[in-house]
Amino acid sequence: MLGIGLVIPVAPNLIKELQAAASHGAAPAAAAVPAGPGAGVNRAVEGAADSRAASAYTWLVITYMVAQLLFAPVLGSLSDQIGRRPVILISLLGTGIDYFAMAVAPTLWWLFVTRAISGITGANFSAASAYIADVTPPEKRAAGYGLLGAAFGIGFVFGPLVGGLLGDASHHIPFIGAGNVRYPFMVAGGLALVNTLYGVFVLRESLPRDRRRAFSLRRAHPIGALRTLAKYPIANGLAWTLFLVMLAHFGLRVVWVLYTQYRYGWSEAEVGISLGLVGIVAAVVQGGLSRTLIPKMGEARAVRLGLILAIVQYAAYGLATQGWMIYVIIMAGALGAVFGPAAQSLISRAVPADEQGEVQGAITSLQSLAGIPGTLIGGNLFAYFVSPDSPVILPGAPLYISALVMVGGYLLADRVLRRHRPGPG
Repeated sequence: MLGIGLVIPVAPNLIKELQAAASHGAAPAAAAVPAGPGAGVNRAVEGAADSRAASAYTWLVITYMVAQLLFAPVLGSLSDQIGRRPVILISLLGTGIDYFAMAVAPTLWWLFVTRAISGITGANFSAASAYIADVTPPEKRAAGYGLLGAAFGIGFVFGPLVGGLLGDASHHIPFIGAGNVRYPFMVAGGLALVNTLYGVFVLRESLPRDRRRAFSLRRAHPIGALRTLAKYPIANGLAWTLFLVMLAHFGLRVVWVLYTQYRYGWSEAEVGISLGLVGIVAAVVQGGLSRTLIPKMGEARAVRLGLILAIVQYAAYGLATQGWMIYVIIMAGALGAVFGPAAQSLISRAVPADEQGEVQGAITSLQSLAGIPGTLIGGNLFAYFVSPDSPVILPGAPLYISALVMVGGYLLADRVLRRHRPGPG
């Protein structure tokens, strides 16, 4: 997550750089392309550039999601056979190499190839989630997934902050000079390789040989994995709730950098600070508060609370007229982070130990599947509503749609939890 967070603030501007170079038939510039209303660029020209960048970024994210959709069940099922450790280590190594390839991307098409590889290696989330289930007793799964969420949050604190500073050409980096949009990719690659070495020497296998099962190609694809998931009503219902949650999330994620730059004139560093605050909130709530709150209120109530707060938060992002309001909204919706560990705990408790990898692969595939329409809808809505052809300028349109999708997620989760009482695991 630290590696992912590093590149989020600068990825859209790298796309702008490559698009500008292609349109002029020249090599990509070393410095980042200025963005935002304060950059001294004509608003119509800026809107057109943002629209083109949003479209390209949308398809880059979809490329990543399709690769993850196809390979998450493969890695999850493979981890059920050979163990979690080798799957995690090999994919980490691939991720590190791929980040360096992105750092030297000469064209936009190069980025598409590297994002496809990243999607394959990034599908190791299924093995990582199954690892948590392996080493945590059922009654403590919410706390276990809360710690996993906290680790993600900590990575998201430092990643966007450092990535925004490294990629901002207006900032001076000691011993290096001006920032560059390619620097965060290099740092992310180095971190992934260091993480691989850490795993080689520290990470132990979590799945005993007597709990493994043979790899099956019939189960190691999205349809087969979803059939397995359908056998468990609570897991299946909450997995589809996660689908809607991620559908809304990707509608926000694909436009966050461009939206805040366009509407509030934020720099890469300011975008990084906002994402860093999101990470702090996630780390505090999931790693600390959730371990106390979820046992007290119960996992089902935590799921409902998280979804309600998310609905309000998405709508508020779209309505915010000043940049400072974004920080208030992030803090106000902080407790919504209890949704993730509570839902994951309920799902893992509903599934046998020898099917954790496959089911987590199915969930990861569903989340990746959600990323395709979520990214398409969010990216294209933003691109349209900031373009000169739009009858009304409404950059918050994708955020309002995300809020409506979250309403659907709440209704589905509430229906599932009313019909099926969660067991002890």
